[in-house]
Amino acid sequence: MSNQTNSKTVNRPYIVCHMMTSLNGKITGPFMQLPETRIVDEEYERTNETYHPHAWLCGRVTMEENFTRGHKPELDENVPIYSRTDYVAKPNAEMYIVSVDPSGKLGWTQNYVDYMSRPRAHIIEVLTNKVTDAYITYLRKYEISYIFAGEDSLNCTLAAEKLKSLFDIEVLMLSGGGFINWSFLQEDIVDELSIVMIPVTDGETDTVTLFEKADYLPSKAPVAFSLKSVEATEGDGVWLRYIVKN
Repeated sequence: MSNQTNSKTVNRPYIVCHMMTSLNGKITGPFMQLPETRIVDEEYERTNETYHPHAWLCGRVTMEENFTRGHKPELDENVPIYSRTDYVAKPNAEMYIVSVDPSGKLGWTQNYVDYMSRPRAHIIEVLTNKVTDAYITYLRKYEISYIFAGEDSLNCTLAAEKLKSLFDIEVLMLSGGGFINWSFLQEDIVDELSIVMIPVTDGETDTVTLFEKADYLPSKAPVAFSLKSVEATEGDGVWLRYIVKN
């Protein structure tokens, strides 16, 4: 999979939106606590590895819930003024975890993440120019890499191009939440959709689905996909793979 070629991927990684969902397309909610979900979660990891990814990417909310646990960064306002220049702290990591954090809010306490059986992943923060100098100093203190992709809001295409040019990331797993997934999809830089579906559901109405449009984004026509493959998994799950239609 790492040798995928596509005219759209010359200057960026091959991007796979790889997600685990309930039967009704939810990616969070009470169903996540069920034993059936834990079984299929192992299949999600197995299918993820088949792509031989170099990195995976999540949004700020997902990172805060799963990794920083709400820790607030300790910022010193008496810091130098930094140019908005990308910072590569570790150029040859075995794995990267990419954190979309436009305003600089996540309170990391180390520059890596250990997650399940995946290789230790060096953190790359994706920022916009509105981030404070205090937060840049904070990231440098922990030797956390960062790139700038946009003035006030995220430019997903620019972020993807920098991930390839600066870190040599060839295959990027886009792993939500729903707002980040849609942001990448609306910029036409998602190559493949990979859904591991759990045989569970719940009736919550305030939880996030696979794709969600942020209010500040312009409307975009619905996106169509072509079915690539279907595979039954352990735990009565289903692995669906789609290619985005041009």
